Amino acid sequence: MSAKQYDTLDNTTLTLLAQQALRRYPAPLQGEIRLLCRSENATFVVTAGGKRYALRLHRGDYHEKVDIESELLWLDALREAGIPVPEALVDCEGVRVQTLPLAGGQVRHAVLFHWIDGDMPDTGVDPRAFRQLGEITARLHQHSRQWRKPEGFRRILWDHPSMVSAEGHWGDWRDAQGLTHHNHDVVDAALARIRHQLNEYGQDQARFGLIHADLRLTNLLLWQGETRVIDFDDCGMGWYLHDLAAAISFVEHHPRAEAWVENWLAGYEQVAHLSDADIAVVPALLMQRRIQLTAWVASHAQTEMAQSLGNEWVGHTVRLCHRFMEEESLLPVGA
Repeated sequence: MSAKQYDTLDNTTLTLLAQQALRRYPAPLQGEIRLLCRSENATFVVTAGGKRYALRLHRGDYHEKVDIESELLWLDALREAGIPVPEALVDCEGVRVQTLPLAGGQVRHAVLFHWIDGDMPDTGVDPRAFRQLGEITARLHQHSRQWRKPEGFRRILWDHPSMVSAEGHWGDWRDAQGLTHHNHDVVDAALARIRHQLNEYGQDQARFGLIHADLRLTNLLLWQGETRVIDFDDCGMGWYLHDLAAAISFVEHHPRAEAWVENWLAGYEQVAHLSDADIAVVPALLMQRRIQLTAWVASHAQTEMAQSLGNEWVGHTVRLCHRFMEEESLLPVGA
């Protein structure tokens, strides 16, 4: 399940695959299909019978079919617990995860979801929006700690090596354009400190379990007073407070980032208590996530997201590493 590069299939090929997948569903679901976005996967909007659906076409070399089916099982359990999350549809044969053959023996997987309405907040909103994010994340974590996983359940592992080593799921951060060997030294030093602190923190069941792993504002929808969570594609086994680090993904250097973190923590505390040890490890997890994202930017340079970050983004990663190493009392975020 190691992702080393961006999917090289062009948009036309991806659209043809999505159309192939859609034909496996009942007639009322046949309709217009349009590419919405590409990142880890390609997401399509399907319009049929006056309704909308989301078709997710997985890229290769990331999740196998059993991993995707496991994701859907957690979504089922979350909906049963009253947490609004996406619901997958079955095709004409009762299958939820499609397997689409490609030339050369490769395959792509696809899942069709009911559309979820809602407004997506962004970094321009009041920082208190992060309180809602903290609250819903705490609810997910409570469910994760209590849920008994079905036999055969398997999801990706998000530990220190899988996130930030040279063999990490998203590639090697050293490949990021703009990093010098001098920069490597400070990032390596930050990673050594992070590794030590996380080893001390540990991975017992209260601190490490099934998490969303990408629960930021772009994966949150607000609808008529209800908070809805989408895009569980990266969900897996990791530190629960990694979800805080993920909440400010790509914008850790924003001037308001510290306020976002504070509001997230306040929202989380309204649902679940965080210990002193939990709070103490937050800077390490924030820095770890930023370095992990630097690897993602290097291995996904062709994506619209990576290209939108600008030339200064990698430099901010180095600056935040310096802050983490030199000012332990400060969060490694902000301008």
